[in-house]
Amino acid sequence: MKKFLFLSLLALIGLASCRQKGGSNTTVGEYFAPIDSGVQVAGIKMVSIQTPVGKFRVWTKRFGNNPRIKVLLLHGGPAMTHEYMECFESFFPKEGFEMIEYDQLGSFYSDQPRDSSLWTVPRFVDEVEQVRKALNLDSSNFYLLGNSWGGILAMEYALKYQKNLKGLIVCNMMASIPAYEKYNAVLRSQMRKSLVDSLQAYEAKGQYNDPTYQDLVFREYYNKHLCRLPEWPDPAMRAIKHVNNDIYVMMQGPSEFKTGGRLLHWDISKRLGEITVPTLMEGARYDTMDPKYMEWMSKQVKNGQYLYCPNGSHLSMWDDQQVFMNGVIKFIKGVDEGK
Repeated sequence: MKKFLFLSLLALIGLASCRQKGGSNTTVGEYFAPIDSGVQVAGIKMVSIQTPVGKFRVWTKRFGNNPRIKVLLLHGGPAMTHEYMECFESFFPKEGFEMIEYDQLGSFYSDQPRDSSLWTVPRFVDEVEQVRKALNLDSSNFYLLGNSWGGILAMEYALKYQKNLKGLIVCNMMASIPAYEKYNAVLRSQMRKSLVDSLQAYEAKGQYNDPTYQDLVFREYYNKHLCRLPEWPDPAMRAIKHVNNDIYVMMQGPSEFKTGGRLLHWDISKRLGEITVPTLMEGARYDTMDPKYMEWMSKQVKNGQYLYCPNGSHLSMWDDQQVFMNGVIKFIKGVDEGK
């Protein structure tokens, strides 16, 4: 009996120091060990970046420590926040994945300069590279995951800096804004004619900020194609509350429903073949992005896979969460194991 109790005690001790899943050799203690000396600040680090108009700081928050798997999350917008991506906190840490939340320049938790020359794709790509260097991410461990506008940024980063990547994950973002706008028209045509007529009446007058127009778009479009949950989660609502609308409109246009701005003609569809790192393209049945196009993208990159979320929309990380997270985690583990 004493021997049995002793062996049981050893087993419990072993569990307390067990190694994380996902092919990682990181123990629980190592995963949660601080990497900075001095006062602990919950993994938050303000990263200094250099731009053509001066130095600024962007907000990052690190969860865990894994020398083989480090996932940098790129939020959408442009100029939304990391907040709606907080759902990854419920999944990545328990797999032993190190993850970094990040507010891009201009977003709520980072500096918000007013110079409009900053809001270009190349400048954002350079920012991501500076963040990568500051966080010591490299091709042995660096996974880049982008949703929506973050997917644009992730693909553009890969085209310029893929030598620094171990894996790329593009969620709910087509490789062409003109193609996205064409699919948007398909979704629009499925709405009842009286609703479309009402929306067009407001749009013809440029009344995108009219409360009635915004209510119609949210109720009739966002609730069907952005997030299908009956009640939107608090992190998503906080991200909407904190959006930098000036940057969003300048680059995206007045809404997800009406494209425009500096991204209007963005298209890298013919360059997808240049992306050679392991890549996961994720699409969803009810998304604003054509899921068949997302599947096509997975076949254009050199080393691509496709994840389909049958119950998801633009935020399938929320409204088809288990399918989404299981697929993303499986992809990361596969790349880590060399599959």
